[in-house]
Order: sequence, then structure tokens, then C-alpha cells
Amino acid sequence: MPMIDGLPPLREVIAAHGLSARKALGQNFLLDLNLTARIARAAGDLSGADVLEVGPGPGGLTRGLLAEGARRVLAVEKDPRCLPALAEIAAAYPGRLEVIEGDALRIDPLAHLTPPIKIVANLPYNVGTELLVRWLTPDAWPPFWQSLTLMFQKEVAERIVAAPGSKAYGRLAVLAQWRAEAKIVLTLPPEAFTPPPKVSSAVVHIAALPEPRFPADAVLLSRIVAAGFNQRRKMLRSSLRGLAPDIEARIEAAGLKPTSRAEEISVEGFCALARELARP
Repeated sequence: MPMIDGLPPLREVIAAHGLSARKALGQNFLLDLNLTARIARAAGDLSGADVLEVGPGPGGLTRGLLAEGARRVLAVEKDPRCLPALAEIAAAYPGRLEVIEGDALRIDPLAHLTPPIKIVANLPYNVGTELLVRWLTPDAWPPFWQSLTLMFQKEVAERIVAAPGSKAYGRLAVLAQWRAEAKIVLTLPPEAFTPPPKVSSAVVHIAALPEPRFPADAVLLSRIVAAGFNQRRKMLRSSLRGLAPDIEARIEAAGLKPTSRAEEISVEGFCALARELARP
């Protein structure tokens, strides 16, 4: 297989540094550099952007991002065993890769990045959804990132792009589709990874819109969506009753049916309800 750079194949890197994947860290290494380059290309033109990568592991995607022309890459890695392998990549791309050892949930990447910023990552399974929700719910919009190109379990990816009325439609779909354009750009079978996970994976590309599709208070919308989908089998008048004493009238005023369930409500419908509940 042709190399995308002058560095050794990833299997040799893993063997040289004793990097067996650890389940506790949600690690599944993607070793095919052709695939990591495809993921990097799915993020669009990287030449004028800084890239945040979370959980680089032995650096397969990191190498893809740098080879595809990323201006700079900030790689946040929790596993200290991976740092020597990442240091070898940094040496091969002088001044373009910064590696931080630590927990991505606790690190402020903005101190290390210059806009425009793209986030590209094969996210560790155990923190992927939490990171996504954080990136989708900042205090201000547009966010610090232009786009997210992220690998998840296929089931999670399908929840992000799901349409109303489908079983996969839920909180992630509403949060992603309210202020961004989300689509699945690549699907990967378990055997693409070492060790193979029990499920397929998919890469989702999420491009931030300049402003939300529909006006709504972000905090209130999140509360409504969380309440609705936490009891998704219940009608809205039951699942949302804790939000207002006259919730049934408010739901009707928003143009919705109190007997509907959350999975039947479009993003626009949830936003209309958020505006209604924001009124005195």
C-alpha cells in the first residue's frame, strides 16, 4: 500500500510502541491510511484551517489531515502511550502538529487554535456523544468551529441525520439540524478497525449554518427537546407538563397537537414551542 508520507505503516508503529487498543479508553484503531485520508478529505479544504483532532491514537487520521494540507493540527490524546508515535509525526511535519496530553472534555482548544477551525476526529466511543452535544450547544452562534467531521458508531450517526417520524429521530437530530447541515459521508465495517468493534461505524459531516434555521432560545429549546425525548412514548402534554402549568394550551398555541409525541415534531415545531414558552 502506498504511503501518504515517509513514515512507517501504522501496524509497524503500533508494534514498535506496544500500542494495543484499550477498551476502557474506547479505542479502536483505524490502520488503513487510504481510509484516514478519505476522512480528512471529507472535511473539505484544510489548507487554510486549523484542525482539532480528539483521540488520535497512533496517528492514522493525524497523518491524513497533515498530508491533505491542514494548516495546523491540534491533537488531544488521553493515552500517554501514544505520545511517542505522535511525536514522530510532529517531527515529520515541523511546526504543523501540536499534541496535548489530556482529557478533551476538560481542555479549552481555543487557546491553541486560530480560526477558521475545523474539528475532525475518530471519536472515542465513550465520550463521542458528550463532545458532540457540547459542540452543538455553545453559548453563542456561530460556534468556534466551521465544521465537524466525526466518526461514530453507525447507530449514533443515523440518529444525528434522522428525520421526524423515524425511530432514530431524537435529541441529537434536533440539536444538529437546528443550526447545522448534517449528512453521513462514509460508512465503515468493523473489520476496518483493530480490534474490530461489534458494530459498523460512520462518518458524519456537520457544517455550521451562519444562523439557526428558526428563531428560538437555545437553553429553552434544549430543555424542551430533552423533556420530550426522555419520555418519547408519552404525548407532549404529559412529557412536557413540568415546563408550564398551561402546557396543553401552549402546545396548541405553537400550532402543535398536545397528543403528538416528540418523535413526530419537526425542528421547526420544537422551535415554535420554544418561542411560545418564552412568552410571559
